[in-house]
Amino acid sequence: MAIPAEARASASPQSLGARERAARFCRRFGLRVPILQAPMAGACPAGLASTVANAGGMGGLGALTSPPDGIANWVREFRDQSNGGFQINLWIPDPAPVRDAEHEREVREFLGQWGPPVPAEAGTPEPFDFAAQCEALLAAAPPVISSIMGLFPEKFIAEIKARGITWFACATTLAEARAAEAAGADAIVAQGSEAGGHRGTFDAAAAERQSVGLFALVPRLADKLSVPIIAAGGIGDARGIAAALTLGASAVQIGTAFLRCPEAGTNAAWADALAELEPEATMPTRAFSG
Repeated sequence: MAIPAEARASASPQSLGARERAARFCRRFGLRVPILQAPMAGACPAGLASTVANAGGMGGLGALTSPPDGIANWVREFRDQSNGGFQINLWIPDPAPVRDAEHEREVREFLGQWGPPVPAEAGTPEPFDFAAQCEALLAAAPPVISSIMGLFPEKFIAEIKARGITWFACATTLAEARAAEAAGADAIVAQGSEAGGHRGTFDAAAAERQSVGLFALVPRLADKLSVPIIAAGGIGDARGIAAALTLGASAVQIGTAFLRCPEAGTNAAWADALAELEPEATMPTRAFSG
């Protein structure tokens, strides 16, 4: 039985076929292809994001390591090069770390054997002011603001909504996705354990025992959520995109594959190493984040 057009327009994305689901997402965000460039902090120059946007996808800025004026400058540079869509991502601040002064001293002494002495304050980096970064995002007024490692404060969510900005929330489990949807997220970035960047787990202590693969996560979220799902983690070609859309995603978010683009400015040695990297040649690490 045919479903009336007005009913299909209001239907949950997961009730639609893969092509129609992706087409609806593209119409909503002014895209020609359901592909988002992952907002990778330190690896997403405006030139890369604008190239993706000009090709019909959505560019992205990972603003974790960007001061407020850096965010404004990136947005200005992007808009000089593209009229396309983009997102800006912020990492929800981590709780204060548990410190072990004796262990830190041992690590500094070890590292000092291979280079200059490591000062005691090297283990106390000062993150940028999260509130100031949030204000910079509101001032930049991107089409989409996204979160990772948790949920934005309620006040900031309200300010996003009041300005007509869309909120994408990264989640690694059904419980996280449900919490984000309940808080007002307009779409969920379902991040599988294959993701080449930081895992967006809300609780770092639970990350190891909740390492869910993308193609197990997406259909579960599709069965339980009413907002669009954006699949992220281990997708690098058309086959992965087709599989994600078939399983219930409305779009995909790709990070590592874009690092080989000349616009990314990745060091040639690193870019070349990604060309034929086998899945078993990668491993999880705490060296950079939880």
